[in-house]
Amino acid sequence: MKIAIHGRNFPESARPYIQSMFEELARRQAEVIISRGYREFLDNAGVAHYSQDTYTVEEGGVLDADFIFSLGGDGTLLDAVTHVGARQIPIVGINIGRLGFLATVAPASVRLMIDALFNEQYSIDERTLVSVRSSQDIFGNLPFGLNDFTITRTQTSSMITVHTYLDGEFLNSYWADGLIVSTPSGSTGYSLSCGGPVLLPHTDSLIITPISPHNLNVRPMIVMDTCQLAFEVESRSGNFLAALDSRSYTVETSVRISLQKEAFKARLVKLKDDNFLNTLRSKLNWGWDIRN
Repeated sequence: MKIAIHGRNFPESARPYIQSMFEELARRQAEVIISRGYREFLDNAGVAHYSQDTYTVEEGGVLDADFIFSLGGDGTLLDAVTHVGARQIPIVGINIGRLGFLATVAPASVRLMIDALFNEQYSIDERTLVSVRSSQDIFGNLPFGLNDFTITRTQTSSMITVHTYLDGEFLNSYWADGLIVSTPSGSTGYSLSCGGPVLLPHTDSLIITPISPHNLNVRPMIVMDTCQLAFEVESRSGNFLAALDSRSYTVETSVRISLQKEAFKARLVKLKDDNFLNTLRSKLNWGWDIRN
């Protein structure tokens, strides 16, 4: 079995679990390839990883692997999505971060997770991605995202106007700090904090959520994920920020942007006890009350 591994820095309390993971993979004679930046961090941290093979996104990402392990929080897993792209290599999210709606494997369960992979005791959860195109090549070779696409004002500008079109028809001009288009996976992220609804992961919809709209009667809207959205932005500063998951760029207002569902999907590995509703209740503290 060939395993690609990507991660970020981790607290000292996670070190034993990470070391144990590499030891278990070595014991099972798995072939391991590590993202170059994470390999450098592991070397500096004194973690024995038993691998000399590395990859970078600039060199094409993970070209061939059975799985990619993401060690961190949901942000690290979003990085891993760009590392595999259309190759759709299954992603295992090991939660060494905080919230973890996407990365759900606890560090203490890593050995059990590896055993489940080798014994094929897992399922694949396919998640919708969004694809962004523009008159200027904003996102290069990575024009796709798992969570959301956002248009926001720059730090120095006043609110912006986002003229939005749905399948070629005018929808609305959002006079706001910005606009979020979220997938079901991203519904528990930025969109939720701006008043958007939570969608179950396999809902065939996208959420359009305004950020601090000037008109209070403008609310989040759910649309089918088969539609195409287009945007034209007005800003006094002449520019705005466009972000796709964690990647953001300053863009001139002359640039026209369109969004639709990506042709391929992200494939997340789910173990037997991994349930979205359980995660939802746990992470959002639903039902928790000091009186109970």
